[in-house]
Amino acid sequence: MTAEQVETFEDTITPDPAWRATTMAPTDYTKQHFGIEIEALEPGRAVLSMTVLDWMANGFGITHGGMVFTLADTAFAYACNEGEAMVVAQAADITFLRATRAGDRLTATAERRWVGGRNGIYDITVTDDSGEPVAEFRGRSRALAPGRGD
Repeated sequence: MTAEQVETFEDTITPDPAWRATTMAPTDYTKQHFGIEIEALEPGRAVLSMTVLDWMANGFGITHGGMVFTLADTAFAYACNEGEAMVVAQAADITFLRATRAGDRLTATAERRWVGGRNGIYDITVTDDSGEPVAEFRGRSRALAPGRGD
């Protein structure tokens, strides 16, 4: 079986307009460009992974913080788009715990902590190949009002 023939979890996702996260993947060009893969997806929870490539390292040879943030933010997006409304980031912060390098496989696990009205809080832990945490990210979401974009 060739790599092209291997079915990924993402290939098994059935788009459902009532669950916005299931309709995002085909046009999520940032995810595609960075090689981010969806490993698991359920309402309020998402697990995404990415292999750090040479071009993702900074001048010190360690993974650029923006790459780690991008992986965590992408997992956040899939976790918080758990209904029909389009949900975006209202704010986010990250704490880097330790460095990684090109060749490392990073996994971001995003989980809903709270949702009230149009707001939500999600925590994302980014781990390395051995399961050790490398970053903690907290995202605050905002569901957009239909047709208003706010």
